[in-house]
Amino acid sequence: MSGVKPKKIPMRMCVGCREMKPKRELLRVVRSPEGEISFDLTGRRSGRGAYVCRSQDCLQRAVRQHQLERAFSAPVSDAVRDALMAQLPELPAPEDADATDE
Repeated sequence: MSGVKPKKIPMRMCVGCREMKPKRELLRVVRSPEGEISFDLTGRRSGRGAYVCRSQDCLQRAVRQHQLERAFSAPVSDAVRDALMAQLPELPAPEDADATDE
């Protein structure tokens, strides 16, 4: 009875393309209790979160279809949308999952 269970990988749905992907492959967008909307690179900031793929297309689709507004139950201003679109290419690449599973 020394069967080792495989480690469970948390899955989340991208609000842009609606595909289920491993949580580490997605970016978390968070609305803080103060109402500020930004990317959460650590995944630990308090507030209401939504996940989006690391592609410009998915973020554009989420904005165009008002998916972020639905997820946050609050309006997302044009300035916030533009800021998120500008920050996306500057974000660091996802961490290598194999390097952290030691």
